[in-house]
Amino acid sequence: MTGDLKTKEDKQIVGRLLSRPQFLAVREGEKRRGPLFLLEVLNRKEEESEARVGFTVTKKHGNAVERNRMRRRLKEAVRLHAGFAMQPGHDYVVVARRDVLTASFDELAAELKARVETRPKHRRPKDERPRNV
Repeated sequence: MTGDLKTKEDKQIVGRLLSRPQFLAVREGEKRRGPLFLLEVLNRKEEESEARVGFTVTKKHGNAVERNRMRRRLKEAVRLHAGFAMQPGHDYVVVARRDVLTASFDELAAELKARVETRPKHRRPKDERPRNV
């Protein structure tokens, strides 16, 4: 299938985010920051659908050759190490940083796996915060 990433462990298919509105929707979700990339996660509340992933590398990180190399490294890390950890019904966007080029592949894969598996911290809504009056 074109546009799908498969993992070796359980052959789970991870779909791809392809259109701009899909990427913009994920920006409203949770952000998990790291030294190599930013991972944005959005729960679509569709547990029966597959997880989808998209990759973003901005022009400030190099020329087209370098950006494509970063994107290929991230895709391969997702395919081999992190695809199985992605929850169904969630969208993930990986926003690369320049250090993705110089990091070892093992370091990149471990960081990606750790970011995907981390659970969000529970935060109180702004309306329920105690006020100092």
